[in-house]
This record gives sequence, C-alpha cells and structure tokens, in this order.
Amino acid sequence: MATETLTIGKALNTGLRRALENDPKVIIMGEDVGKLGGVFRITDGLQKDFGDQRVIDTPLAESGIIGTAVGLAIRGYRPVCEIQFDGFVYPAYDQIVSQVAKMHYRSGGRLSIPMVIRIPFGGGIGAVEHHSESPEAYFAHTAGLKVVTCSNPQDAYVMIQQAIASDDPIVFLEPKRRYWEKGQVDLDAPLSDAYPLHSARVVRPGTDATVLAYGPMVRTCLEAATAAAEDGRELEVIDLRSLSPLDLTAAYESVKRTGRAVVVHEAPSNIGLGAELAARITEECFYSLESPVLRVTGFDIPYPAARVEEEFLPDLDRVLDAVDRTFGW
Repeated sequence: MATETLTIGKALNTGLRRALENDPKVIIMGEDVGKLGGVFRITDGLQKDFGDQRVIDTPLAESGIIGTAVGLAIRGYRPVCEIQFDGFVYPAYDQIVSQVAKMHYRSGGRLSIPMVIRIPFGGGIGAVEHHSESPEAYFAHTAGLKVVTCSNPQDAYVMIQQAIASDDPIVFLEPKRRYWEKGQVDLDAPLSDAYPLHSARVVRPGTDATVLAYGPMVRTCLEAATAAAEDGRELEVIDLRSLSPLDLTAAYESVKRTGRAVVVHEAPSNIGLGAELAARITEECFYSLESPVLRVTGFDIPYPAARVEEEFLPDLDRVLDAVDRTFGW
C-alpha cells in the first residue's frame, strides 16, 4: 500500500493526474491551469505531461469556459473546469443553472453532462474582494446539480476522481485556506472500495452534542471538540462532504443520541445550508432534541476586507459558545 503525506492541494493534483491517466476523455480547462499550473498550483505539471489539448488555458471568460464544457460533455468528453476563485463563478451562473443543471432533464434523460466545476471557496487567505466567497447554497438549491466539498487530503484525492467518473454535473468546492494542510493519503486503494462520494462521515465520535460542518470548517470544529474535551464535554463532529444530495443518516443517528446539534459554515446564515440542516434535523429528531438546532456562520454581510475577516469567520470560540448555549435550555 502506497501511503504518502500530501497537502490537500497536492492530493487534488495527484487525483487529477490519475483521472487524466485513466480516461483519455478527461479534459481540464480554465484560466492559467496549463503553463502556470493554476493560481494555487493545483494543476501544476499536468499540461507538461498531458499536452495543451487536454489541459487547456482558456480566455478570462467563465461563461465561455462552462458553455464550451457543456458541448464537450454532450459529445462524450469529461471536462473538468476550474473557476479560478469563488467570486469569479457568477458570470458563469447562467450557464450552470440554465444549461448544465437542466440538460439531462430537458433531453428526457437522453443526454448526460459528465462535468466537474472546481471552485476554490471560502475565506481566510487575506484576499481582496471577489476572492473569498461561499456560494454553495446557490448551487445546492439548484435541481440537477450535485455539490460536494472535501476537508482533508484523503478525501481530496478520492473525491475528485469520483466526481470526474460520475455521469452527473458536480460542483466541487475546495477549501482554499486548507490547501496546504497535510495528511496521509492511500494512493493505491481502488475507487470501487472508496467511501461513497455523497455520504457524510463521523470524523470524531462523541456523546454530548453533535457538530455538523463541511469544507474549511471541519478542522475548526475538530479543534473545538478537542478544547471541549478538556472541560469534560465530548462533541461528535460530522463532515457532511456532500451538500447536494445531503446525507443525514449519520446526523440523525448522532442527534438522537446526543440531543443537541450545532451547524457550522462560513457562508452567511440567512437561507443557508444551516437552515436546511436545522429544519431536517428538527423534523426527524424532534422528540430527541434537548434544545433548538443552533447555527454558527458568517454574518449576513458582503465578505469583509481582509484586515477584519477573522472577525467574520466562525472560530473555535464561537463554536464552543453555541455548544454551551445548547446546554442552557
């Protein structure tokens, strides 16, 4: 078994490389993905090894990137589109919602759109405007799209390959501030044996309260759970991994044991993923709940300037405060 220590960024790069090797129909396209290797170097070295017909530097035109990929997907290719930063996806929103999400339904199931739209998302990197968005709710709300996000190198390596192999269009959200975090990656395990793409996972067992998170907030919640344990409180942390479809089997089982649930995400709270999660948990676990389902999120404002972004982002203290509040009811 070939297990290596990789960053999330390198794990994604390795997963993309494996997908290109395994299927000649896989194409990577986006702004600066070729010669430069992407602004975060996620596609570093791929154009050199696979050529500029399979790793394609596109013009600065997100709508054109996605529109071209739709045609390629209809013709049997598996395009992987990189949106350079989360805030740059909005010019492509029409193509994603009106074409990518609807083509299979529009054709009566005769056409598939096997494409992946990679989006580095979230804040915490000290960037300027349009570079720190959390747009997941827009896409999770759109019927016809699947939305997933990784939080560790092993998932990054496996999930990007699973997404590319899927016949459905998938928005693949990458937690950009976690790109450089390291972990063990099993490079030899076959995809057929991998953890299912659209399944949540318990990443830390606990008995006193359930904390649900995804993407960059998983690490924050794990750190909060470690701090809570020092005070004798055991938090169960669940990494949702898939935002559409949602897999809440583990969450329901957990909340029925703990009686308390806290949902954490960077995006603003208003009509966000947290609201949907709270509603579903309340419906399913009503008689087990000892308190309302609480949310810890970004504030309902445009993403702030870099110098104050740490005041905006949920942190360990805010998570622990919400957990404390669940014990006050």
